[in-house]
Amino acid sequence: MYAPFFGLKQAPFSIAPDPHYLFMSERHREALAHLLYGLDGGGGFVLLTGEIGAGKTTVCRCFLEQIPANCNVAYIFNPKLTVPELLQAICDEFHVPVPAGALTVKDYVDPLNAFLLAQHAAGRNNVLIIDEAQNLSADVLEQLRLLTNLETTERKLLQVVLIGQPELRGMLARPELEQLAQRVIARFHLGALSEAETAQYIRHRLTVAGLTGALPFDRAALRLIHQLTRGVPRRINLLCDRALLGGYAGGQALITPAIVRQAAAEVFDAQRPAARRRRRPDPIGISLVVLAAAMAGAGLTWALQRPSPGRGGAAGAAVATAASAASSPASAASAVTLAASAASQPASAAGRAGPPEAQPLQLADWTPRDDDAWAALAKAWGLPLPAQADPCAVAAQRGLQCYRSTSGSLSVIRLIDRPVLLTLRRPGQPPALAALVGLDGQQATLWVDGAPRRVELQELAGAWRGEFATFWRVPPGYASRADNSGPLRGWLAAQLARVPGLAAPGAAASAPPSWPELSRQVQAFQASQGLQPDGRVGPITLMLVNRVAGVAEPKLDPTTD
Repeated sequence: MYAPFFGLKQAPFSIAPDPHYLFMSERHREALAHLLYGLDGGGGFVLLTGEIGAGKTTVCRCFLEQIPANCNVAYIFNPKLTVPELLQAICDEFHVPVPAGALTVKDYVDPLNAFLLAQHAAGRNNVLIIDEAQNLSADVLEQLRLLTNLETTERKLLQVVLIGQPELRGMLARPELEQLAQRVIARFHLGALSEAETAQYIRHRLTVAGLTGALPFDRAALRLIHQLTRGVPRRINLLCDRALLGGYAGGQALITPAIVRQAAAEVFDAQRPAARRRRRPDPIGISLVVLAAAMAGAGLTWALQRPSPGRGGAAGAAVATAASAASSPASAASAVTLAASAASQPASAAGRAGPPEAQPLQLADWTPRDDDAWAALAKAWGLPLPAQADPCAVAAQRGLQCYRSTSGSLSVIRLIDRPVLLTLRRPGQPPALAALVGLDGQQATLWVDGAPRRVELQELAGAWRGEFATFWRVPPGYASRADNSGPLRGWLAAQLARVPGLAAPGAAASAPPSWPELSRQVQAFQASQGLQPDGRVGPITLMLVNRVAGVAEPKLDPTTD
């Protein structure tokens, strides 16, 4: 919305991972150096910690891109697993076959050890990366330590990289984990950006977005941004994005501290006392109210001219919000955003607004029903689901497939951005399915008895161990790729060619490119989306390709009020 106003080609402060915006500060480079040093350490543990949003994922992505070709990599996104589940996930990542009906630790460790020995004999190293490692339980950490006992007379067979939040350091300082702590051969804590680095980070992202003139933030605003965000990149993105929107709404091409404070009140003000939010109307606030009213009027005119009831409803809601902003200057910028965006969003996006009537839910007081959960997921996809029917079989008739994971995480679900069924496991109760239809930073929205209900993520984490299922739309030729991969290769090349800066080879040729030709493009795409860049074309990768290609699939609703 505001990009052309500031001479930009695109919004510069999205929190979505994009390799074009990669910024490596001195401490990020030092963190990467520690990880790379660990690869040559002959086994053991490498530890990377940092605050939420400090850039651990950025460092990890760079690390993955620089891992030598002779290394096998296993990446565990969700460590909230039992010991057998973790071993199963490791074997799956390394493509190690395990005996049918494997139950004991030995059933997994024996074939894993044989695989590691064979890879060592072939001159290959093996690296296990575990993200969000602060969620590992003590018994799982002990099992990881025992895995590092797999060795030859020359070296250990497995290198383990633990990436997590600061509490991970405290966990490893416990007396019962002293043996593991002694095997950490390299560790680094990723701190926040300094004031100078914050300014460099902002300038870097604006330049990548197309800025050619002067920086649209004055020096005092940059200093205040660093103070308010504490130098955390993700918080910087959130604040700068809202500040640029506020400047655009007020017609100010130079962002001042006043605009930054207003933006901070909107993006960081959730827990401040109400009395501190009351501010005297100022000229900026008054201009925002006038602009909000004008845009709301334009939105109402547009809505009356459009026959689509979905769009008209969205614009009408924006008008009502903008009108209420006349008595609340602090929310005027938000009203401008709603009034302008609702008038331009497609019907599918306009219908994504999180339902404000969603009531809190206590999982202990709720009895989930699997049939209701599948019905909610099918409804989101517009899929008729007869009683007693197999949902996956019904989906297959409509070009959809079921996707199931036993080692997912909320970060993965945010990434694929679609409703899912969570398998909840609560003490004294059998496993049950719950339809997750919305997600934000603090709460999830579950579909309960035909209505949305909110649950705190902390409570959800106590009942969910990473098992989820969902639908996804299958691309042409996916089912028959073993016999004839041409249609899938042609479709994939065409979709990758649409990704900016990622022109797929052979996209315009009469014959689809070979898989080796596509491999590097797939890896680059995976890295840009925050996936492990292994070049394998699996369901998760294809879900993200579908999203980039604009394939019609339902999305999660935000759960903000």
